[in-house]
Amino acid sequence: MKHWLVLTMSAALSLTAPGTAAGQTEFHLQMGSLTNPFAETRDGTVVVTFQSAAQWSWGDHFLFFDYSADGGNDGFNEKDLYGEWYPSLSLGKITGSRVGFGPIRDFAVLGGVNYSAKAKVLKYTPGIRASWDIPGFIFLNTEFARMIDASTGIDAGGAPKTDDGFMFDVNWLATWEMLGQTFTFTGHAEYISGVTTEGGGEDRGWILAQPQFTLDLGRALGGNGGRLMTGIEYQYWRNKLGTDVTESAVQFLIVWRL
Repeated sequence: MKHWLVLTMSAALSLTAPGTAAGQTEFHLQMGSLTNPFAETRDGTVVVTFQSAAQWSWGDHFLFFDYSADGGNDGFNEKDLYGEWYPSLSLGKITGSRVGFGPIRDFAVLGGVNYSAKAKVLKYTPGIRASWDIPGFIFLNTEFARMIDASTGIDAGGAPKTDDGFMFDVNWLATWEMLGQTFTFTGHAEYISGVTTEGGGEDRGWILAQPQFTLDLGRALGGNGGRLMTGIEYQYWRNKLGTDVTESAVQFLIVWRL
């Protein structure tokens, strides 16, 4: 019953708010060599991401879906789909005044859904956000959320169910001009707590960092800026997916912004 309450809250955060005031939609193409932490093998992997962010009078939302395909045949990252959605309500926007203190300019209430298709993992992530006013950053957020497991588990052919855990995440965006070009530094870093799985196993707590560094390619080639970017994403994943495997990988990145 509790996961239906969280889903209802997440939908309410989005549907009861006034119409969207501003939004941004992107497609990402990433290519690199990623690790299967269960077989401890590496294969060339292509990840296509659909990403959307929007703001409205009462808050915002962030949504992405990753489609992954690699060159292996081990049941990992083979035409797999994974997505997350985070709607929020901003206390500052609702009250019409600054509700933070010091360098914190706002607080928000979060909903959230994490979904993995092949692993049949479903988690709800209610939490809170602090938005920081840091020079040089368009935004910098810290978020703390409960991770409520609503997966179907081994009996349904998926990954093992787990008890509930928690997540701490830092996400940011910064841009700057240099030598007549536009550069962007964005990404996130998260800590996911360790949990106990059905049958008494254990998933270790992990740290995942995915910073992206890009150049505005359209502007560099003499065309319109703000549409086509290229660069790299560095992925550091300690205890990947709860195992004792640590991954360090650089992926080529192309971003097309609608």
